[in-house]
Amino acid sequence: MKTVLLGVSASISAYKAADLISQLKKHDLNVEVIMTQNSTKIIPPLTLQVLSKNSVHLDVMTEAVPTDINHIDLVKRADLFIIAPATANIIGKIANGIADDMLSTTALAVHDMPLLIAPAMNTYMYAHPAVQANLERLQRFGYNIIEPKISLLACGDYGKGALADVDQIVATILTTLNLNKKEEQD
Repeated sequence: MKTVLLGVSASISAYKAADLISQLKKHDLNVEVIMTQNSTKIIPPLTLQVLSKNSVHLDVMTEAVPTDINHIDLVKRADLFIIAPATANIIGKIANGIADDMLSTTALAVHDMPLLIAPAMNTYMYAHPAVQANLERLQRFGYNIIEPKISLLACGDYGKGALADVDQIVATILTTLNLNKKEEQD
């Protein structure tokens, strides 16, 4: 069974992580979830724990198993790393090597696997040159960007910045893991 390491940051669309996990589980994928502290104010970790059937990882300083280094061991068990939704904050942290929480620390330990990031933020934030420069930098680091869609945003603005549809994110994950061909044969 393949393992998807899913990072959830504090976009209003964090609630969509529940649907994303449910869809990935239907494709027989194991999902390990890392949440930022602020994302837990949008969707409770318990929801994602119940759906993923795995503990949700919140604090880099908490080691559930004393012999493990959690953020390193999560990476070693994963086949794909994705952050969905990815806020301007987490994008900036990773692009600039800042590791000050569980998600950013784990992201900097990721290597030798597909990297996906699905931005979700206000359209003006998304278009800001700093965010665009950080996304370009992440692409140079090997991340594939799942482009946000144009939509009416939670703040009332209309434009590019809404999290891509969950179906699109799932399809990208399946394609990246080469799982679509298996399903077509079944």
